[in-house]
Amino acid sequence: MSQLNFIARSLAPVQALPSFLRTRAQTVLFRRLVPFTGTAGIQFDEVSSDRVALRLANGPRVRNHIGGVHAAAAGLLAETATGFVVAVNLPDDKLPLLRSMKIDYKRRAQGGLRAVATLTPEQRQSFLDQPKGDVAVAVTVTDESGASPMECEFVWAWVTKGV
Repeated sequence: MSQLNFIARSLAPVQALPSFLRTRAQTVLFRRLVPFTGTAGIQFDEVSSDRVALRLANGPRVRNHIGGVHAAAAGLLAETATGFVVAVNLPDDKLPLLRSMKIDYKRRAQGGLRAVATLTPEQRQSFLDQPKGDVAVAVTVTDESGASPMECEFVWAWVTKGV
């Protein structure tokens, strides 16, 4: 991969922090970049060029009428994980755009949720090689029991800024 983009450059000093501080610092940084992530209380656990792991506690702000994480909040968690793994990799002259998302809720979630989105080296390289395109980003959402209450499919596109 070539030169780091703005987001990756901003994250570089945070990566040197001890893990208990790194998690908080990543969350603060991303909430400044995309304030809406703080609305639901999304926490950033891990951020690298090939993987982003987030969590969302089952708190009052995101709880539904049956005591679980609201479906929209669960979708936001998965969308944020996939969007940030793309954003960490895109060159500064390109813009990420969500093209499509499909979410199938399979079972009631138990407690809080964790989303892990990943990209392959080939997907990451395509951001550099192609002026525009799209990519299906793998994401797994698990609840506190370790089960997956939902299956997700997110397709992100990118275009050159100003075009």
